Amino acid sequence: MRLTRREFCQSTATVALATALGLATLPAFTGQALAQSKVSEVELMAPDALPDMVMGDAKAPVTVIEYASMTCPHCATFTETTFPELKKRYIDTGKVRFIFREFPLDQLAAAAFMLARCSGETDSAKYFTMVDTMFRQQRTWAVEKPLPPLLALAKQAGFTQASFDACLSNQKILDGIEAVRNRAADKFKVSSTPSFFINGTLVSGAMTIDEMAKQIDPLLKG
Repeated sequence: MRLTRREFCQSTATVALATALGLATLPAFTGQALAQSKVSEVELMAPDALPDMVMGDAKAPVTVIEYASMTCPHCATFTETTFPELKKRYIDTGKVRFIFREFPLDQLAAAAFMLARCSGETDSAKYFTMVDTMFRQQRTWAVEKPLPPLLALAKQAGFTQASFDACLSNQKILDGIEAVRNRAADKFKVSSTPSFFINGTLVSGAMTIDEMAKQIDPLLKG
């Protein structure tokens, strides 16, 4: 079902995050096994409804694309435990270009992504900072009544009550996030989070840095 501002926002001060409307819920990945499949890199890199959020050298020999949900605990674990080393070893050294794409599994995840998009509208670094903060503090805001802690986190990133409400009322951003998610599910068969495309090969699951290295290093040698 298509997300709309009327269903997403009850008023300029309150956000409707009920799961009865909006994005269909997809299961989060809960296993440790790594399932792999290959998709066209040309199609994978085609422009989407929203501009990609990218880290690293555009000429890096390896491109890693992560599809994640802000309410997915496995995605939070990856961000906290694996990503810092991935960035240090591969992104900062010019070996990997990293692209992060939204795949919200519920309304609350979509709201968090909207705030990240608004925060990083003119500076992708702010987007990544917001995403990192949301994941690291996931336990504080991904709760039964999320609005107060979510607003508190947003204010730390420079939002006011007015800009917070305006962001969560932005139908264009909401539609874009939904389109990114639907394209991944329909065209690339993403069905769980986190899911990674490593030079076009889909690998599902919250990999450790050693598991990622096993995927990346052979491509660097090649």
